[in-house]
Amino acid sequence: MIIRRISLPLLVALALAGCANGDSAGAPAPAPSAPPASSAPPAPTEESAPVKPSAGGTTTLTGTIAAGVEPNCLLLDEHLLIINDPAQRAAAKPGASVTVTGRVEQGMMTTCQQGTPFIVTTLRAN
Repeated sequence: MIIRRISLPLLVALALAGCANGDSAGAPAPAPSAPPASSAPPAPTEESAPVKPSAGGTTTLTGTIAAGVEPNCLLLDEHLLIINDPAQRAAAKPGASVTVTGRVEQGMMTTCQQGTPFIVTTLRAN
């Protein structure tokens, strides 16, 4: 019984001592460093043409397709190309210079972790 009474205060004292980090008493802990700033999106290349909205909500994009960070994800500027036509999909390869027509789908969920979803209706190799 006596051992229990002595060991509890001893354990509490050791636990509190283990929390001390050797700084002077009352000194505030240093603030955590800020997370690194995210990198800015790449600037449009000379080959990229600006987004051209058309009648009916369709948009035309021209540029070079790039591979996304996830497998089978294709990007044109900051747009994630969603291509449902197998023939168009076969022509869409990273490095290909293309003109695509379609529409932006802001709220669409994808497995690709980058780019604004863009539903492609036509794709033409340049």
